Amino acid sequence: MKILCTNDDGLRAQGLALNIEICAALGEVTVVAPEREQSATSHSLTLFKPIRPVERGPRRWEVDGTPTDCVLLALGALVGEQPDFVVSGINHGPNMGEDVLYSGTVAAAMEGLSLGLHAIALSFAGRDLDHLASYRQPLEKLLRQLLAAPIPANTLLNINLPPIPGDQVKGVRVTTLGSRVYMGSLRRMDDPWGRHMFWIGGGEINWTGGEDSDFAAIEAGYISITPLHLDLTSYAQLEAVRGWELDV
Repeated sequence: MKILCTNDDGLRAQGLALNIEICAALGEVTVVAPEREQSATSHSLTLFKPIRPVERGPRRWEVDGTPTDCVLLALGALVGEQPDFVVSGINHGPNMGEDVLYSGTVAAAMEGLSLGLHAIALSFAGRDLDHLASYRQPLEKLLRQLLAAPIPANTLLNINLPPIPGDQVKGVRVTTLGSRVYMGSLRRMDDPWGRHMFWIGGGEINWTGGEDSDFAAIEAGYISITPLHLDLTSYAQLEAVRGWELDV
């Protein structure tokens, strides 16, 4: 089993270190990760400057680009034999609901999926990273099962870990995406010259979702696994839109 590990928090992130440790127990690991944090970069590519990978050890590469750059570069130039899986994370924070649209962690997994790999995105839905080490054994057990599972084509698994110690987790739930609304996340400020500027981030988050949502699973102390795919077509609405009889 050959596994490509990456993330959006950077090569030196605590979550990536645990990801590498776990995956190394399951197969041969290659790491290609950003040189610094790339949170909320989504599926962006670096188009207007060259990308310079730096080798930091055997099968360890640091890239001055986005998580998507890392996966594209890994498969196109740095990795000899095609990996079987890309495992992205463990992200320092949740990736639930609409977060998957912004997440560099999920985007790296999606890039692997689009290039023919099986893909898993891992996130820790909390702030106390001291809990991460307690997930060593349960997460290895879970990943061992998933790497052997018949994952459908064009499907990635988005996994969120609850913000509690690993030995307190109640189990695993297969979930749908919940929904979240940010309140007060845009802040207006003035620079030292009196010019207006804005800071995006922070504020309050309100989560909603049914009993089968990722948010509900995390709130109840379960690991959430949400199958995602690249096809955003709303098939249920195709006939309705066709009925509009549009023309030019």
